[in-house]
Amino acid sequence: MNKSELITSIAEKSDVKKKEIEKVLKAFEESVTEELCNGGKVQLVGFMTLEVSERKEREGRNPRTSEIMMIPASKVVKFKVGKVLKDAVNA
Repeated sequence: MNKSELITSIAEKSDVKKKEIEKVLKAFEESVTEELCNGGKVQLVGFMTLEVSERKEREGRNPRTSEIMMIPASKVVKFKVGKVLKDAVNA
């Protein structure tokens, strides 16, 4: 499911216009991004949790040349599935 399909699905289930759903989804994306950029986490109980984790600089290997190289430190977003969603998928 892509973004436009998600908007269509939500609009059909909620009897709200697609344009309004698109605005809400964009606001949701911006709010989540802002919170994660500020070092916070986003938790929708039972559904999912998103939080930023830091990876240390580490040594890696170029698979083509087998040359050893340093992989720089970075931040990554971790997704943790909630119990309700996990149970629904496994049902």
